[in-house]
Amino acid sequence: MNRRTFLAGVSPGKLASLLHRSSAGNATGQSYRVSSGLEPYTGAWGYQQSAHLLRRAMFGVRKQELDTVQGMTLSAVVDLLLQPGPTPPPPPDYNDANGSTAWSTAAYNSSRDNAFLAFTLSWWSGLMLSQEISLREKMTLFWHNHFVSSWVSVKDSRYMYRQNALFRQHALGNFKELAKQVTLDPAMLRYLNGNTNKKGTPNENYARELQELFTIGKGPEIAPGNYTNYTEDDIKAAARVLTGYSDDTGAITHKFTAANHDSGNKTFSANYGGKVITGRNNASGAMAELDELLEMIFGQDATALYICRKLYRWFVYYQIDAATEQNMIVPMAQLLRSNNFDVAPVLRALFSSAHFYDPANIGCMIKNPVDLVIGTLRLFTFPDLNPDKLNLKYFGLRTLRRTMAAMQADLMGHPNVAGWPAYWQEPVYHRAWINADTLQKRVKFTNDLATDGYKLDEGYATLLIDPMELASFISDPSDVSKLIDETAALLFPNPITQRQHDQIKAVLLPGLPDYEWTVEWEEYQNEPTNESKKKAVAGKLSAMLKYMLAMAEYQLS
Repeated sequence: MNRRTFLAGVSPGKLASLLHRSSAGNATGQSYRVSSGLEPYTGAWGYQQSAHLLRRAMFGVRKQELDTVQGMTLSAVVDLLLQPGPTPPPPPDYNDANGSTAWSTAAYNSSRDNAFLAFTLSWWSGLMLSQEISLREKMTLFWHNHFVSSWVSVKDSRYMYRQNALFRQHALGNFKELAKQVTLDPAMLRYLNGNTNKKGTPNENYARELQELFTIGKGPEIAPGNYTNYTEDDIKAAARVLTGYSDDTGAITHKFTAANHDSGNKTFSANYGGKVITGRNNASGAMAELDELLEMIFGQDATALYICRKLYRWFVYYQIDAATEQNMIVPMAQLLRSNNFDVAPVLRALFSSAHFYDPANIGCMIKNPVDLVIGTLRLFTFPDLNPDKLNLKYFGLRTLRRTMAAMQADLMGHPNVAGWPAYWQEPVYHRAWINADTLQKRVKFTNDLATDGYKLDEGYATLLIDPMELASFISDPSDVSKLIDETAALLFPNPITQRQHDQIKAVLLPGLPDYEWTVEWEEYQNEPTNESKKKAVAGKLSAMLKYMLAMAEYQLS
């Protein structure tokens, strides 16, 4: 059954069960298979398609951004999204009179590390909230969920900031180079115990996850200790290659100790062609071993296929059936390999493909909590979250981070090394975002913004959507049909049905004819300073917006 038809006319109270049922498809995935592939999209390029692109490539989309891209071609919009943008400065310390960023390069401060982590998380939330038309922040989050580390284990905010900056630096760059830098990243060395991986007492944690989760993928187990793409012996050999590295807390980087490195030869299984990495006994030699290890792993077709499946599930849909594998994943992987693992050409092809704009792939994903929280806030203009007092700015942004964490997307606090289950836990996948607990929090968040007030930490401020701004987005707000349909086009990925239109109208004008709204609106327009008349239209707009934000369609992207 078509998801949008299924959801037509749904009351907000049935949201949880309907989202689960409408996302399920059937056992073979026939409901959502499409025949199109990576070939260039040649269909209509209008509001719905450009909004779909921006929603998937960014966190929500502002009306102003939609207006910006309306006169642009698809190719020009993708070009804009792939611009790297300037590198943001590190998060400053609000306790420093000058807002210094020195803490991120200073000696570790155990008494203030919790505060520094809070600075970093608020800073990152602010970057997502203030993003330009760019793919960088969405890809930074993608890599954060791919190369997972958690502050709970790392326990050094400087490390976490450095890792986030690394993801942002390579967000649209080279996957192989990023894998190398992550291998040597102090946060990762500490998180997966690479800093205790020594000759004679190897720690296999990172060697395992490098292959299972970060690069080639496990594949089905075809024999004890043989996982199709690599074996348990390959994990042991890779761990020996990686001996000798640890984190340097003073320099906030990695360091190498030759005495801790296993300089013997490392022999890999037939899965890797029986590759032998010759052992070396100094820093440059050990780095050459690491390069050989990565060349070996990235030389396998399965590595490109694995990361392309993850990109597909992040940007398109969770289900990869045989047709999608052949028509999308395989050519994406070929393109990735032919570009020596630069991801930008693959993303360009994906966002320019017929498959991406197939109607079955529009409005088919449940928003993750970052998309919901940041995306909703970006739709409207709120009082400045960047006041003169930096602590108040951080308190406000901290509220957003805590709200996302309550919805099960805790930045720098993943539940485990595999990342958020919505992107890997079959058969549930993104439906994992919706349960009895998170649904209430999702709807409360939008209800608060629409009518009740979303309170920021420390009593800093209360955010409330200005319904008159919503009216400013509409070509003719005096026309009930245009008001409803154009608001729906801004909020929802697909057009609403006539039944839904009528239900929304019943909220805006309970039991009243259309002309009553037109009269009220025109009376307000004639006397815009009349608070009574302004309140009358604003109240109706707020009620309508609250209802629409609580609809099942708003949870979809």
